[in-house]
Amino acid sequence: MAGTDVLAGAGGMLLGAARTDHAGRRAVVLVRGEEDPSEMLALATTMGIDVVDTVRQSGSVDPRTVLGRGRLDEVADLVQHVPEGHPWRGVDLVLLHVNATPRQLVATSTVLGVEVWDRVRLLLSLFNAHASSVEARTQVRIARLRSDRTVLRELISQETTGERAGYGGAGATGAGEVLAALGREVEGLRRRLARHARAQAERRRQRARSGARTVGLAGYTNAGKSSLFRALSGKEVLVEDRLFSTLETTVGRMEASPRVLMADTIGFIDALPSETLEAFRATLSEALECDLLLLVADASDPPHELHRRLSTSLREIRGRLEDEVLQVLIVLSKVDLCDEAHLLASEGVVLDLGLPEPLFVSSHSGEGMDGLRDAILTHLHGPAVDLRLVDGDGPAVPALEAALREVALVEGRREAGADVVLRVRVDRADLERLVAEHGERIERFRS
Repeated sequence: MAGTDVLAGAGGMLLGAARTDHAGRRAVVLVRGEEDPSEMLALATTMGIDVVDTVRQSGSVDPRTVLGRGRLDEVADLVQHVPEGHPWRGVDLVLLHVNATPRQLVATSTVLGVEVWDRVRLLLSLFNAHASSVEARTQVRIARLRSDRTVLRELISQETTGERAGYGGAGATGAGEVLAALGREVEGLRRRLARHARAQAERRRQRARSGARTVGLAGYTNAGKSSLFRALSGKEVLVEDRLFSTLETTVGRMEASPRVLMADTIGFIDALPSETLEAFRATLSEALECDLLLLVADASDPPHELHRRLSTSLREIRGRLEDEVLQVLIVLSKVDLCDEAHLLASEGVVLDLGLPEPLFVSSHSGEGMDGLRDAILTHLHGPAVDLRLVDGDGPAVPALEAALREVALVEGRREAGADVVLRVRVDRADLERLVAEHGERIERFRS
C-alpha cells in the first residue's frame, strides 16, 4: 500500500510535495446548522478557489459524516453525475465548515469520492501557498504532517479492524511504515525549528542588551498589521488585502526612533486548533516577547465581528503569555473606511471587553499615525522633556550630549550660548544615573 494511495483516500492529502496552486478549482461548501461560512468562503477566495454553492443542513453535526448520510449521498450523486450546464460541473473539491475529526474526514471522502478539506486543511493549504521563507515552510510542513498523521492513523485503524475494505496484512504493515516515516520527518523538522527558535531568542537578548526596545504587532488575520508595520517602519513588506499574507516574522526599525524595533508576524483566526498554531510558536514569540504590544483590529468590521476577532486574539495572546504582564495598546485600523457612528460602536466593543481606550488610525490616509507614534514612544521612554547641558568644569558639553544620546531618544536640539538644550525621551533610571554622575551640569530646561 503506497503512502500516496493511503493519504489520497483521506481527504486528498499526499505524502511528499504538496500542491501550492489551487487557483481555478471549483468547490462546494457543506454547512451543518446555523454556522456562518463567510470566513471559510473568504479563505477559499484568497486561494483562488471558486465556491459554486453552499449546501446547508439543519441540525447538529453528524459524528461520522458531518451531514446526515442521506443528504451526503445526495451530494455525492450530484458531484459524481453532474449534468451538463449545472453549476456544479467541474467541482473537484468539497469543503466542510467544521474542524473535522479524522473519522469524519475519511468517511466523508469515501462517500463523496472527491477531495475533501475541513477548515484546518483549508488553512494549511493556504499557509502552504503563502509560505516563502525556510522558517515559514518548515512550520507549515510540521503542521501539515501532524494533521496527516492523525488521518493516517484513522485509516490504519479502520483497515485493521475491518471497517474499511481493501487492506490488511502486508498493506497494514506498509501503512505503519508510512506512519513511522511521518513521525521521523516531524521530529527532524522540529529539531530544525528549535535551532531557529534558539537563534531568534539570542538575537532578542542581544537587542535588549544594546538598549533597543521592541514593539510587537498582533491581531486577527487581515486586520491591517502589515500596513501599519510599513507606515511605522518605512520598510517595504508584503501588504495585500487577503488572509494570512504574512506567515513569518518581519523586524524593522521604527522611523521615528531607530532604537525602537517593530516585529510583525502571523495573524490569528478563530477556532484554529492549538496543535496547529503550536507549529508557529517561534514566529509568534518574536512579536509577543516585546516591551510593548500593539493589538491591531479592523475598525471597519461589523461590531459583532470585531468582538469575535478581538476575543480570539486576546485568548491566543493570554494563552501564550501565561502570567507575564505586558503593556498593550489597542489600535483600530482602517478608520478611513468608517463613519463617526461606526467608530463609536467599535470603541464601545473595545471598552465592553475591558480593554483600554483604543487609538484610531489609518495607514492609508495617515490619520492618527502621529498620535500612535507618540503613544508608542511615551510608553517606552516616557514623555518628552527638555534638558539643558550646562557648560562648566568636567566633561565638555559634546561629551555630555554623547552620553545622553547613548540612553535617550533625542527629538530636538538647539544651542543656548555655550549650553545645549535637547528635547529627549529617556527612562527615569537612566536620567537619574546621569544627573547623579554629572550633578548640575544636566538640568531640566525652563524657557
